[in-house]
Amino acid sequence: MRAAVVKANRELVIENIETPQIENAEDVLVKVKFSGVCGSDIPRIFHEGTHFYPIVLGHEFSGFVAETGSKATEFKIGDQVICAPLLPCFECEECKKGFYSLCKNYTFVGSRRNGANAEYVCVNKHNLVKVNAKSNPLYNSFIEPITVGLHAINLANGCENKNVIIVGAGTIGLLAAQAAKALGAETVSVIDINQEKLDLAEELGVDKTFNSMNLSAEQIYEQLNDNRFDQLILETAGVPKTVELAIQIAGPRAQIGLIGTLHHDLTLNQKVFGQILRKELMVLGSWMNYSKPWPGSEWTKAAELVDKGSIKIDQLILSVNDIEDYIDAVKKLDGKPMNGKIVLKFD
Repeated sequence: MRAAVVKANRELVIENIETPQIENAEDVLVKVKFSGVCGSDIPRIFHEGTHFYPIVLGHEFSGFVAETGSKATEFKIGDQVICAPLLPCFECEECKKGFYSLCKNYTFVGSRRNGANAEYVCVNKHNLVKVNAKSNPLYNSFIEPITVGLHAINLANGCENKNVIIVGAGTIGLLAAQAAKALGAETVSVIDINQEKLDLAEELGVDKTFNSMNLSAEQIYEQLNDNRFDQLILETAGVPKTVELAIQIAGPRAQIGLIGTLHHDLTLNQKVFGQILRKELMVLGSWMNYSKPWPGSEWTKAAELVDKGSIKIDQLILSVNDIEDYIDAVKKLDGKPMNGKIVLKFD
């Protein structure tokens, strides 16, 4: 089968590799239809971020069941499925409490083992979620990143009737903004330094946008004044400055959900740290996207929102490519973030 293989740092190539086989009774062989590039894949390709070489990445995917093991009777050939890429051990104390995202003995499709940037992928049945057979497989490949925002919303006990503020208008942020709107948020605002992304956020239906390149934290706080209570702030950019900004713009007793992964040290001065205390802020760390019962309500809700058309996907896609064009599109990133989702397709 054909696959996009990371052979070494900055070396992404097309190779013909062996089609995976059912080896375990719980295995399921999936014919991949669409596989999206995650922001976490960029350092894996360009910045020596993989666990090993060569590796086939791809953990945001949709496809159809091609074959099942004898203990994967929940699935039948032809079922449309999407991937819950974490495979926890289900045995440690964290797993027994349903804290699957915190499992220390996990494996992960497209990171710690080969993923879906290939015509076929073989995974454990627990890695798959069955979706509506008539739903759009391209849109379904976005379910995994939608669940990231939903997990943080769940940790905050929901967003209904809250004033939700998204800091960072990347794919995760814009998906979270739309999910919050669909789930009954009173208002949804988005903050970023890129005006094109903010224009897109408005096109996707958010109530307010703020360009933090042009506005100070104090000015944004003042403009949020009418909606300063019952705030849920989701930081999705993963930059020290945006974490600081989330604290500065927060209203009284706001919840701050930290989603973005930092790649640089965060230092808060005395005044900014003091705002956490003085405003009695609740800071929530959000890691991955799983809860009990496995893989969690995040996944069923995300699939429902996509199936209903509650989340607009087309505007978030940079390109949908066959494997040759996919390789070229990814190489052109040269290690920089995407401005929209690059998707690999297999016919």
